[in-house]
Amino acid sequence: MRLLPTQPVPELDLALVRGGTTGDLSLGTGAGGRFTMVVFYRGLHCPICRQQLTELDRRLGDLKAAGIGRVLAVSMETQERSDQVVDQWHLNSVPVAYGLTEAAARDWGLNLSQAINDGEPALFNEPGVYILDQDRTLFWASTATMPFGRPAIDEIITGVRYAQEHNYPARGAA
Repeated sequence: MRLLPTQPVPELDLALVRGGTTGDLSLGTGAGGRFTMVVFYRGLHCPICRQQLTELDRRLGDLKAAGIGRVLAVSMETQERSDQVVDQWHLNSVPVAYGLTEAAARDWGLNLSQAINDGEPALFNEPGVYILDQDRTLFWASTATMPFGRPAIDEIITGVRYAQEHNYPARGAA
């Protein structure tokens, strides 16, 4: 499935590592900033995911100042492995959701991979970053077929600031 900018994104109701659900976060409501950023990561086995989520956790204040009121990390991982992600990667603030199903990953347009190394889940999603507008529509997205090539947080911040300062609309829906 291909998500298009200005269109509503699929529902996302998953459990969070520290309790509650993603539904409790009111994604896309604009509370705390115009945008919500949903970061789909591969899992505990991925050192690049560790770098990305650690930086997200450290830079939540910068993201909020740029207009991203909510950030959420999501994977197909189990609760046990997601607990390890939070503990081992020392994630203190970014909400981490787990249990994304294969069908939901496909609904979001994520690429999927099968394990090729020990320690990898049998099937997992590849990375994706989605920026939701305050009306819960897709504003911007970047998906990958590999663990590398993710957008840098500084580029996301610059882009989101520009979009707000210049009333720049979502693009790519044609």
